[in-house]
Amino acid sequence: MKREDFCNGRREMDILSNCYCIIDKYKAVEADYKASLAGWKNDGMDVIMVHWAGVRPSSLCLAFLILGLFTCCCQGLPEPAFFPSFYFTHSVYNASVYENSAARTYANSQVKMGISLADLTWDIKYRIVSGDEEGFFKAEEVVLGDFCFLRIRTKGGNSAILNREIQDNYLLTVKATVRGEDLETWTKVNIQVLDMNDLRPLFSPTTYSVTIAENTPLRTSIAQVTATDADIGSNGEFYYYFKNKVDLFAVHPTSGVISLSGRLNYDEKNRYDLEILAVDRGMKLYGNNGVSSTAKLFIHIERINEHAPTISIVSHIPSTLDKDPTFSIVTVDDMDEGTNGEIDSVSIVAGDPLEQFFLIKGGTGNKEYRIKALKLVDWENFPYGYNLTLQAKDKGSPQKFSAVKIVHIPNTQKENHQIEFEKEMYEVELSEFAPPGVVVAVVKVKPEPQGAEYKLVQSEDAEYFKINPKTGLIITAHHLNVLEKERFEFEVEYKGSDLGANVILSVVDTNDHTPVFKQHSYESFVNESISVGSSILAVTAIDSDKGENGYITYSLASLNPLPFTINQFTGVISTTEELDFESSPESYTFVIRASDWGAPYRRESEVNVTVHLENINDNKPLFEKVNCQGEVSHDFPVGHQITAISAIDIDELELVKYKIISGNELGFFELSPESGILQLKKTLTGASPKNGVFALKITATDGENFADPMFVNISIAYGKVTTKSFSCRETKVAQKLAEKLLRKAKANIKLKSEGGFLDLYSVNRHPPQFDKSFPSDVSVREDLAVGSGILSIGASDADPGFNGKIVYTISDGNPDSCFAIDMETGLLQVLMPLDREKTDRYLLNITIYDLGSPQKSSWRLLAVNVEDANDNKPHFLQDSYSVNILESTSIGIEIIQVEATDKDIGPNGEVFYSILTDTEYFGINSSSGIVYVAAPLDRESKANYTLTIEARDKAENVHQKFSIVDLTIFLSDVNDCPPVFIPSSYNAKVLEDLPVGTVIAWLETQDPDLGPGGQVRYSLTNDYNGKFEVDKVFGTIRLGKELNYEQQQFYNLTVRAKDKGRPVSLSSVSFVEVEVVDVNENLYAPYFSDFAVMGLIKENSRIGTSVLQVRARDDDDGRDGEIQYSIRDGSGLGRFTIDEDTGVIYTADMLDRETTASYWLTVYVTDHGVVPLFSSIEVYIEVEDVNDNAPLTSKPIYHPTVLENSPKDVSVIQIQAHDPDSSSGDKLTYRITSGNPQNFFAINSKTGLITTTSRKLDR
Repeated sequence: MKREDFCNGRREMDILSNCYCIIDKYKAVEADYKASLAGWKNDGMDVIMVHWAGVRPSSLCLAFLILGLFTCCCQGLPEPAFFPSFYFTHSVYNASVYENSAARTYANSQVKMGISLADLTWDIKYRIVSGDEEGFFKAEEVVLGDFCFLRIRTKGGNSAILNREIQDNYLLTVKATVRGEDLETWTKVNIQVLDMNDLRPLFSPTTYSVTIAENTPLRTSIAQVTATDADIGSNGEFYYYFKNKVDLFAVHPTSGVISLSGRLNYDEKNRYDLEILAVDRGMKLYGNNGVSSTAKLFIHIERINEHAPTISIVSHIPSTLDKDPTFSIVTVDDMDEGTNGEIDSVSIVAGDPLEQFFLIKGGTGNKEYRIKALKLVDWENFPYGYNLTLQAKDKGSPQKFSAVKIVHIPNTQKENHQIEFEKEMYEVELSEFAPPGVVVAVVKVKPEPQGAEYKLVQSEDAEYFKINPKTGLIITAHHLNVLEKERFEFEVEYKGSDLGANVILSVVDTNDHTPVFKQHSYESFVNESISVGSSILAVTAIDSDKGENGYITYSLASLNPLPFTINQFTGVISTTEELDFESSPESYTFVIRASDWGAPYRRESEVNVTVHLENINDNKPLFEKVNCQGEVSHDFPVGHQITAISAIDIDELELVKYKIISGNELGFFELSPESGILQLKKTLTGASPKNGVFALKITATDGENFADPMFVNISIAYGKVTTKSFSCRETKVAQKLAEKLLRKAKANIKLKSEGGFLDLYSVNRHPPQFDKSFPSDVSVREDLAVGSGILSIGASDADPGFNGKIVYTISDGNPDSCFAIDMETGLLQVLMPLDREKTDRYLLNITIYDLGSPQKSSWRLLAVNVEDANDNKPHFLQDSYSVNILESTSIGIEIIQVEATDKDIGPNGEVFYSILTDTEYFGINSSSGIVYVAAPLDRESKANYTLTIEARDKAENVHQKFSIVDLTIFLSDVNDCPPVFIPSSYNAKVLEDLPVGTVIAWLETQDPDLGPGGQVRYSLTNDYNGKFEVDKVFGTIRLGKELNYEQQQFYNLTVRAKDKGRPVSLSSVSFVEVEVVDVNENLYAPYFSDFAVMGLIKENSRIGTSVLQVRARDDDDGRDGEIQYSIRDGSGLGRFTIDEDTGVIYTADMLDRETTASYWLTVYVTDHGVVPLFSSIEVYIEVEDVNDNAPLTSKPIYHPTVLENSPKDVSVIQIQAHDPDSSSGDKLTYRITSGNPQNFFAINSKTGLITTTSRKLDR
């Protein structure tokens, strides 16, 4: 093969150009080689797509190729060897063919299948080597231009045909070879078998049966039929429809769901047999009716058990003389008809644990039952009767149960066993000091009937008590301490019956013994020097009471402070401070009190105790004067008194003796031991004391104790001087002694004043007295809580001890037992609830007693005024109110009056009315309770109103009380509302091929009026010649005739809804916009008569020159058959255009055969269907050559050399030239046009070889 065949005719290219060309070709081969390997990889075929001389390309081949390239580039070889490429344009192709295709039908592919001819002399053959085991296909080759097409077609003469439902895909392996050369390659072709509408829909199953209730709502899905079509896509689509016209049911055309479109009536018809057909949409388009099979649907209507039974009860109290008493009559109703309305049973489901009652059918009709007893009824354990819970069930299917109903069976023996005391035995404790009128207990029966009375059964113990026959309050009638009894027992009887209760009262010990000392008085002698805390005496008392009442403590009862204390538990008296006979009383007389720990009051006794102090010498003498200074004359007479020394001893005033301790060693002085007189014993003449002063140190003694020494300093005076003169410092001992003695005298006087023992506890001298603040009356609100205090009554008694202790009681004026007084504190309290509406004033006799002996008492009257409290709420005269009015009632019209009363007085009893419910439609007169219309009414908006009306009193400063009652206002209907469409308008999109009878819209209206005014009928003002029809009762719009999109795309239906109101019916209008949706009727794709065509065009043709015309046909009619052409692919894309209507192909650019010798175009033809169909054709355009190029030398300038004097015909250089025009390639001639005037050179006109001539060259 020549090099220029691979280099687009470039015959005289230089070595480098040739090498680049070789590299380009190698790259193309390498890329296709890799793609081929990828295509074959998954099949595990170890084959190479391209073979040269049977040799598999390998790395060695690649090395040879690179070596050749290197040689080409470096050594300038003119014609390097290169292997031609041989491969398919794609490793895998996709093609399609319809099932059931006739013989010799070619598969269609969107791309060119085949091999580009690298050598136009190749004779390529195709053969299917695998994938067609059934032998359906054959491979053919068609050469056009530089391409060899691969064509796959169905074989002829084969009885088997393609069937997509059996196999829809074939993967063919095609082998290509070149005759006479060892070249081969492979590709794969994926044949997709396209569906043809060759099958019809089939039902499975073909029979259906359902049972539905007659009250099934409209539009409810009640069944679904199912058909299948083995075709795919639009070929497998089909519609369901009823064989005959049906008004009560609708079938969805695509899902097969059957819905209810009308009201059922079991009595009119209880079974429907429907036939449903399935039509193939594709066959219908082809003009066939498409019906394949029929399904039957049997619809059974079931009567509905709509209503549950209702129970009505008439209570009946049988006579005790009845042998077979009837306790109640029960009536059961059921609004259903037939079996659904029959009562199966009435049962007692609760309230009869002993199974004593049963129901028996009887009386008038079959709906009445009587409650009777199976056996003797146990009234003893059920004194209040029985609450039986009843429930009825009907015979319907499914059965329905009534709401439970409770019937009360009263106790026929309730007069004997209905009530009983709250307690069988009342046990109470009361102090033995309780005076008459003290509360003992309150006895009650339960439930307490109105007018109940109580009494005490006569007995010895009962004489000490009284009972309020109305309230059951038991109080003391006498003092309980007159008898030595610890227990009282008596019986209370409910008057008029044999009911009774026992009362046991235990008298509580109240400390009636006083502690008694073992001695009437106590006396003790105590040395004044006894230490602090020493015990000097023990007193002892005993108490005959038990427990704490007999436990004794001791205390000092003296009014004056004493240097003693007593142990409160042992009675031991001890000193608390030092005793001093000289400054204290010589004896102490005081009272010791013994107290028990009794409750509620303590008892005490006293005893006198005398303590005598014994004096001891425990004080030293004290000088009255000390530090005396004086002088005497030297001639002072002997024997005369110089001065007197005085000392005082508190212990013994007359036993002090004096003594000079020092300073009288010369014997000038003499001190009298008894009197303390200091005398001169001998003359002072010639005396010379030390320092001129006689310093006498003198002391005094009581015989045991010595006083602190004092000094007397005596100086001797000479000359005419006073006989003597002395000065001493006063110690004021005498004054202090006098004060001490005075205090002692006063203490003795105090002790003597309380020394006499007075028994102030035993004599009851004074009666108790009410405080001056005791009021004559008091007011109390009737709502004061039980147990609340009203008034604390003050009283006093001047007596001490028990004689002065006061107890309180109400002795009279408490008929309703509403009050009680605390026996000890005098606090008046509420005992039982007050009720002003029953009693508004009480006059209580308040009596007080002391606990002395003899007992004294006083009494006062206290008026208790019961003030009104707002304790009664208004009471409506009826439990509820109801009224019926027309919804057209005018504003201001009074419709009803409600009334309530209040037992309270004043503002508490004044009533005003208000409506609690938030409403603007009604109002109420706050004073009269008259309800009136306040705003326009509309029953359709609200059919009834339940108003909560409040009656409230006008209480001030306290919480107001109120009652509420419901007022139900029912509005009677007036035909004032026209039907209203929901929604106000409708839109429906309808496929043009839907079968007749298909429901396209459901009309719905709302007319809230009742009766005929709410019954709506529908009509169409224009049915477009029967194309549409509406169900007059249920508003279902169906197709009456088939639609055609091509004839009319929109319909605007006007529908009217009109009620049946009287005297005037009302109506409204709505619009239904029906849009017809076009169905794809584009059955046939446009097609070309050839799969490829060829055209010629000269390269110098002008732009716009027509090349050729392609023609296609479409067997559809109308717009589906209108076609247009377009160029969408190919190497000539942009170089050529096509008229989209005629298919004429024109040049769009200048052509140059030397650049591109041929072009491929892929021309598409498309129709105008809703779903456009298309086909394509391959167009090969060859550019014809025109001699429009001059020859060109291989080099623009040559530089040859030649020796001078060369002989003739010596070759100088070979001139090479070529002409791009293919028609001029072998017609070139050479000549020398200039530069050779002397004809030294000659050129061969054929070969271009320049040689020397006979003329000699001379350099």
